[in-house]
Amino acid sequence: MSRSAGPHTADPCPRCFVEAVRLGTPLPATAPSTVGAVTAVAYACDRCTHTWTRPVEDDLVVHDIVRVDLPEATLYGEAWQVEEDRVQVRGPGGTLRWVERWRAIIY
Repeated sequence: MSRSAGPHTADPCPRCFVEAVRLGTPLPATAPSTVGAVTAVAYACDRCTHTWTRPVEDDLVVHDIVRVDLPEATLYGEAWQVEEDRVQVRGPGGTLRWVERWRAIIY
């Protein structure tokens, strides 16, 4: 189960269960027709060196509640606009922010 760690959300490693803030790294698609597309996000545990991936949300639609892991903080909000490579998230107080689609996780 995730928990708050300052302005971020810490997630557990699926192997050793140590919680840490992990922003992830985008993995590009390998098919030639999808140049520049990101299909998965890679994570690594600093403690046990386990690595894992999660797919980029391909069924994200307007009004989904999302979590966005940003370098400066974790943002929770509503998907306001959804494009192929980015999502506009309506966060606390109604503020709108564009983020890369690979960062958004349906919550």
